[in-house]
Amino acid sequence: MAGESQIPTQAAVNRRFAVSLALFYSAFFAVLGTHMPFFPVWLKAIGIDAAWIGLINALPAITRFTTLPQVAAFAEKRHAIRAGIMVSVLATAIGFAALGLQQRPLALFLIYALTCTMWTPTMPLTDAYALRGVARYGLDYGPLRLWGSAAFAAGSLACGYLVDHIAARDLIWVIVAWAVIAVAAGLQLQPLDDVRRRTTETHAGKTLLHDAAFWAVIASAALIQSSHIAFYTFSAITWQLHGLAGLTIAALWTLGVIAEIVVFALSPRFSLHPSTLMAIGGLSAVVRWIVTASEPSLAWLAIVQLGHGLSFGMTMVGTMNLLVQRVPSHQIARGQGYYAACNGLLGAATSIASGAIYARIGEGLYYVMAAMAAAGAVLIWSARHRLKAHPHSEESGG
Repeated sequence: MAGESQIPTQAAVNRRFAVSLALFYSAFFAVLGTHMPFFPVWLKAIGIDAAWIGLINALPAITRFTTLPQVAAFAEKRHAIRAGIMVSVLATAIGFAALGLQQRPLALFLIYALTCTMWTPTMPLTDAYALRGVARYGLDYGPLRLWGSAAFAAGSLACGYLVDHIAARDLIWVIVAWAVIAVAAGLQLQPLDDVRRRTTETHAGKTLLHDAAFWAVIASAALIQSSHIAFYTFSAITWQLHGLAGLTIAALWTLGVIAEIVVFALSPRFSLHPSTLMAIGGLSAVVRWIVTASEPSLAWLAIVQLGHGLSFGMTMVGTMNLLVQRVPSHQIARGQGYYAACNGLLGAATSIASGAIYARIGEGLYYVMAAMAAAGAVLIWSARHRLKAHPHSEESGG
């Protein structure tokens, strides 16, 4: 009888965890959905030139390989991943509000640098929290993560609508509003029991850093995902120059996110090895950027945007599944930190270079991005045999 009475209680715990995480993913990705397409537009509207936009937009990537790994390791060591998430989103809301009061490039650069120091750990900490929940409750990552993608689309569409009805100089306050909502959602995250830890925990960082297969995963993911940098930074600006309205721009972004949501929803049914999924994502990115560089019509842009489900979504699903396989649960925050750091190092270099390259050759920049994605696909494909061994699968709970 006691065992039977515990069944609905455990189901309720599982449900609360999933719902609170879905709500937080939704709120946090709504911030990203307004920030990614329209933060560069806001910078341009207040008079910031392309070179400064490239430098400023490199800051999130820079903090990913400088301060983020230390923040993630600190939170994990003190078993405070959930608390770290809440502090991070609060500091983010304050930082974006401070940005809205500035218009000078150097001041914006410095304030944004401080904001990103606290903002960029949010995603890897949340993914670490989610993957621990996946191990703890036997859930699937994709269906949890898709709520963030859905909110990204909603946030992007809402902001796109506002672009046509409010001054572009006021877009920063839309970002701030969503950041405040994310703070409220963070307070709803459920405490998560510590997963079992091994006596090797004190050497966790060294273990991961000496795993060549782990490096192959994060380097390949960084190459493929960083190939999206040019799109994230300059697509809205370019499309505006081609005469597209703000709502049309948001709709194009939304098409990509819808495709991403479909991939996440179907991910539990994928039978291909995660390394193959990543290779497919990289090759899809190559095709996507080559077509985008040719200045396609609106109809072709819409088709190409659907490729985001493969170039981003498939790569993400493959990466997370491989990290669960390669990284023990008690090291997952460190693993996410190293992954984010590698992504940030390459992303920062790509963002800085993109500003200079775009200023010279415009949309020809996408050919460079295609080459990066191709390199990522080749790397993960060459490492696929080593990745089929799962030395940490027992410890990772997967």
